[in-house]
Amino acid sequence: MNEYFVSQRLTMRPQSVHDAEALFEAYSDVDLMRYWSSGPHTTLAETRAYLGERDGDPKWRGWTIALKGDDRAIGTMGAGEVRPGVAEIGYLLVRRHWGQGYAREAVTRLLDLLLLEEGWRRACADTDPDNEASNALLRALGFRREGHLRGEWETHIGVRDSYIWGLLRDEWVTRCR
Repeated sequence: MNEYFVSQRLTMRPQSVHDAEALFEAYSDVDLMRYWSSGPHTTLAETRAYLGERDGDPKWRGWTIALKGDDRAIGTMGAGEVRPGVAEIGYLLVRRHWGQGYAREAVTRLLDLLLLEEGWRRACADTDPDNEASNALLRALGFRREGHLRGEWETHIGVRDSYIWGLLRDEWVTRCR
């Protein structure tokens, strides 16, 4: 059940491998991919394969973020079912679009969809403690840091800790009033 939705300046539509060329700019960016779960992509084919991996997975939905009036992808975000009622979110934005509030706007709209429209009871996220921008975004949106898992992930940059963030539907409803 992938859907198309909009916010003030953005459109979010079902993720497609056809967005690979535009998103390769992000997925091949060494600094941007530092805290991602996989290393930077070296070929466009790798980005196509990555975007196609979750296609058809009933527990995962992905969206492409684009500016209103321009269908070219500037980022991506997704939500996956961790357990009934609990969705884990993730997001990525092409670097040249950073600092304009697009990530906040897109994730806000995603949280509205998940928590208000679909009625999930909880949204969560898993970040690297050194990913200051993502941690700041989650904090600004009302997520609470609920855990610090030491040595949790073995990644392309070595063994890393994780911050676990959580936001309850009731907290989001209160925040939106």
